[in-house]
Amino acid sequence: MITTVFGMALADALIKQSSTAMTLWQIYVLRSALVLPILLAMARGRMNTGRYGWIALRSLALVLMYLGIYAAIPWLELSVVAAALYTSPLFIAGLSAIVLRERITSRHWLGILIGFAGVLLIVRPAASGFKPLALVPVGAAFLYAVAAVITRAKCSDMPTRALAVWLNLGLLVTGLAASLCLSRTGVGAGFHYPFLFDAWQPMSGRDGCVIVVLACLMIGISLGLARAYQSPRPQVIATFDYSFLIFATFWGFVFFGDIPDRLTLLGMGLIVLAGVIVLTAGTPEPARPDKAKIARDQPLAPGRVKTTTRLPRTDAAPSNR
Repeated sequence: MITTVFGMALADALIKQSSTAMTLWQIYVLRSALVLPILLAMARGRMNTGRYGWIALRSLALVLMYLGIYAAIPWLELSVVAAALYTSPLFIAGLSAIVLRERITSRHWLGILIGFAGVLLIVRPAASGFKPLALVPVGAAFLYAVAAVITRAKCSDMPTRALAVWLNLGLLVTGLAASLCLSRTGVGAGFHYPFLFDAWQPMSGRDGCVIVVLACLMIGISLGLARAYQSPRPQVIATFDYSFLIFATFWGFVFFGDIPDRLTLLGMGLIVLAGVIVLTAGTPEPARPDKAKIARDQPLAPGRVKTTTRLPRTDAAPSNR
């Protein structure tokens, strides 16, 4: 998991750096065009997984999650995006209670409140320099939580390579649809946001190298995330997932010279603390089936007669021992 989030942070830094040279949809299409043939070869035809509705919903949540991250990434520091995104364990706790009927304990609520305080310290909605765009990664965190819960509840037994193929197919289709819409309708002409609303840009050799690196990273990320959240112990996986905050801050400094201020660092610390509290609070084990009831409800085999054994009656008082 640590290797996966290292690659995620590096990919985000590369996309942020390339946001002035290429459009998001250009990156979506070219990266997925390189990734899909490799993943299809790795899947070896194991694509008939069933439950296509759940796979489509999971892929849609992740496609929209990436859109939320990358829409904000040219304007925000990587550490801020990472901290807002990693409110996802708080959403996972809430969704697990609603969808999976897991109990929310007082420790869960404590973690949720601490995490909310951390988000407020980073976003600072009352400050004069508040950017509403900083709330977009929080929405992406919710979508990430939706995908994680679906993976755990409905896709835990599916081949990870198949899940990776469907995700990248979703990214490719989304990129193609957005590119065609922007080029033919000119709907983005009124928005001064080239990364999202411009047509494809001419590419240099360096841009091509960036696409190849992003494709390699995407293969590892797609497989790593799917495999990690199929784990029977998602709380352990998600705890290591928090190393993304460290890697994002590191790459933000290396690529852009970003240094988080004290309030941002404090907010990141509170979010990490909140996540650890939520993820270590645990959930109750499912109730064990009543073996006696199961035995009573099972049909008898042909030729067998159900008998009832009566215990001898005793009037003796029960022992106090």
